[in-house]
Amino acid sequence: MGRMTASPGRRVLLAAPRGYCAGVDRAVIAVEKALEQYGAPVYVRHEIVHNKYVVQTLEKKGAVFVERTEEVPPGNIVMFSAHGVAPVVHEEAARGRLATIDATCPLVTKVHKEAVRFAQEDYDILLIGHEGHEEVIGTSGEAPDHIQLVDGPEDVAKVEVRDPSKVVWLSQTTLSVDETMETVDALKEKFPQLMSPPSDDICYATQNRQLAVKQMGAEADLVIVVGSRNSSNSKRLVEVAKLAGARAAYLVDFADEIDETWLEGVTTIGVTSGASVPEVLVEQVLEWLARRGFEDVEIVKAAEESITFSLPKELRRDLREEAAALVAERGGAGASGADSGK
Repeated sequence: MGRMTASPGRRVLLAAPRGYCAGVDRAVIAVEKALEQYGAPVYVRHEIVHNKYVVQTLEKKGAVFVERTEEVPPGNIVMFSAHGVAPVVHEEAARGRLATIDATCPLVTKVHKEAVRFAQEDYDILLIGHEGHEEVIGTSGEAPDHIQLVDGPEDVAKVEVRDPSKVVWLSQTTLSVDETMETVDALKEKFPQLMSPPSDDICYATQNRQLAVKQMGAEADLVIVVGSRNSSNSKRLVEVAKLAGARAAYLVDFADEIDETWLEGVTTIGVTSGASVPEVLVEQVLEWLARRGFEDVEIVKAAEESITFSLPKELRRDLREEAAALVAERGGAGASGADSGK
C-alpha cells in the first residue's frame, strides 16, 4: 500500500485501558463455548453485548438473537446477555421449557442483589440510568414496586418518595461517573438523608475508560471512539472527550465510517473504544489513520486492569440433556434427538 509518509507533528494518542471489559469478555466467550459444547443453535436473548460486529460474528457461528424469550422453541438453550434480565424472564424461560445460561456481568448481578436487599428493607430505590436500557429494565424488574428511574438531574424534580429517611440510590453500571454524581448531588439536595449503595456501582471499566479519555481529550483535536450507537458506555466516551477539551469527537463502528473531512487542520487524534469492542476494530482504525499520515502512536495509560470473571457455571453441565428433559417432563414433542449432546 502506498503509505503517505508520517507527517511531522501528526500523532495518535491511544487510550489504555480501552475495549473489552471482563464482563463482556466473559459473555462473548460464553456464547462461543456454548456453541462449541452444545452445537448450534444457541439462542441469545437480546444482543449479548452492545456491539454490531460481535453480534454479526456470533450469528455466523450459529448464535440466534431474539428479542423475546417466547421466540425460542421449547427444548432449546437460551442465554441471557451481559446486561442482565428481570426475574420474570427466568420464569418465562422455565415456562417455555428452556435450559438457560446466564451471562449477566457479575457487577450487574451485584446491583440486582442490592436492589432486592433494599426492597426487602422497604426502601424507596432511586435507580439512576437511561430509560429503556436493558440493564435498567433488568434491575428494575427485581423490585418494581420499590424502584423508580431517575434519568439525569432534570428528572429529580418529579421524584416522590414515601419516607425521605428511607431512600437509597443505585445506578446503571455503564454511565459516566460525573453524570451520575451530578444526579446524586441533585437528589441529595432534595433528600438530605439519601443513602448511597454499599459500593460505588459504576463499574471499574467504565471509570477507567473515561479516565483515559479525559487525559487524552485535553490534548486531542479530534477523538474517535470505536463503538456502537446502542452502547451506553461508548456514547459516554464521546461526551467525556468533548468535556475534556477535544474540539470534536465521533462514534464509529468501523474504520470506513471515518470521514476524511474530520482530519482537516488536525494534528493530534485520540483513539479509544467502548467496553464491548474487539481490538481488531481499533487496529483497523489505526491502520486507516496511518495511511493518512498519522503513524506515530502514543499510549495514554490511565489504569492497569487485571480483573477477570470465571465463566457461567452452566457451561460445566450438559444443557442439551437438561433441555430435552424439560420437554420430556411435559410429554411434549421435540425431545427426540435433542439430547445428542454436541
